[in-house]
Amino acid sequence: METQECDIGVVGLGVMGRNLLLNMLDHGYSTAGLDTDTAKARSFIDDARNTRASVTTKPQTFVAMLREPRAIILLVPAGPPVDAVIRELLPLLSPGDLLIDAGNSHFTDTDRRSAALADKGIHFFGMGVSGGESGARHGPSMMPGGPKDAYQRVRPMLEAIAAKVGAEPCVAYLGSGSAGHYVKMVHNGIEYGLMQLIAETYDLMRRGLGFDNKMLHEVFDSWNKSELHSFLIEITAAIFLKQDDRTGKPLIDLVRDVARQKGTGKWTSQNAMDLQTSIPTIDAAVAARDLSGYNDEREAASRVYIRQPSPFQGDAPALLTQLRRSLYAAMIITYAQGLALLRRASEIYNYDIDLEAVARIWRGGCIIRAAVLDDIRAAFHSRPEFPNLLLDPRLAETIATRQADLRAVVKLAVELAIPSPALMASLAYFDGYRSDRLPANLIQAQRDFFGAHTYERTDEDGVFHTKWS
Repeated sequence: METQECDIGVVGLGVMGRNLLLNMLDHGYSTAGLDTDTAKARSFIDDARNTRASVTTKPQTFVAMLREPRAIILLVPAGPPVDAVIRELLPLLSPGDLLIDAGNSHFTDTDRRSAALADKGIHFFGMGVSGGESGARHGPSMMPGGPKDAYQRVRPMLEAIAAKVGAEPCVAYLGSGSAGHYVKMVHNGIEYGLMQLIAETYDLMRRGLGFDNKMLHEVFDSWNKSELHSFLIEITAAIFLKQDDRTGKPLIDLVRDVARQKGTGKWTSQNAMDLQTSIPTIDAAVAARDLSGYNDEREAASRVYIRQPSPFQGDAPALLTQLRRSLYAAMIITYAQGLALLRRASEIYNYDIDLEAVARIWRGGCIIRAAVLDDIRAAFHSRPEFPNLLLDPRLAETIATRQADLRAVVKLAVELAIPSPALMASLAYFDGYRSDRLPANLIQAQRDFFGAHTYERTDEDGVFHTKWS
């Protein structure tokens, strides 16, 4: 293209960067792309021929293509690569320019970069992007946070390229500082929890009921037409149909049972502990992935502690109903944990996050999109001050009428010796949250006994210490 007045620039033309750039082109925005990998740059040029896109491998040329004040989206791996790109671009930028980190950066890195760039007059955004390759190309859910005035400059473009639910774009300004990356981190933590719950439910059907892949597909496909309708249930049903091109066998049976992770689930658990916020389902999901990595040890232990399968002898159709209902209850409990963490973080870090807006933009484009998010959005619309979704009357009734199913499923998992840590943690969180008295009084007494850590009383204000022996 002849003009050097591009609307927006994208650094990093890997899968996400190239697809997001093509998405922008589809919506009429002139774009500039930068990738120092010549092969990636040339490949994109071939894909975007005859479009309003310019691509280069030279940072100086890239920056010169952009209309001032410039807006640049970074889609490079989190960590040192982001800092490296910023260092390279910074001498070429002017006060008022906007950098948007759209990778999965840790929110503390976003705060650090924001402060450093603000001193130089450069606006910096952390923006979570969810939806994977397809979402970037056809409409992701986007979670931006940073200087509010700067957001207005890119708002029309972000709303144009975002996923839509009805007429509503799945993007919203979420707050100051690192709010966007924090929300994306918690999104991924919830994602960990939901995936683990689904995997445990699959395991109960596979090893507990002896279902084959065809039957598993049929169950998850039918569940996707129920209250469980969601992206994760939809793709789970599809997975059981996939045949391996090399062997002709069901591909799922050839996939190793070792689950990898990139850190966002772990970050969610770590920060929740820092903020003293309970998210046990997400914690259990992170721990389950870690345990899956001990595959050699697990195989050795399976020979020491021989599992004697106890085939399920009950009513299989009735159990399937219990599994569906318990999975739905546990999924709501997982969303409740993540959103409670967001509320706490918003208070501590002064994000001012609107939880109704979060639920709204998670309804489309993102990995955890699900029908239940309409009810979650409605809950925060009616009572924005709710500290926890479990206090919403409608959702409370949903869980209360399904708690017996969740108990029955957890009991069955114990009887069949099938590990179900996320289902168990969800039930324990529910029981703990609704208990007006917990055994922490004994823990406080123990702490005061051995360490003089003091305790509080139920009948008198103040802090006390007792010589217990």
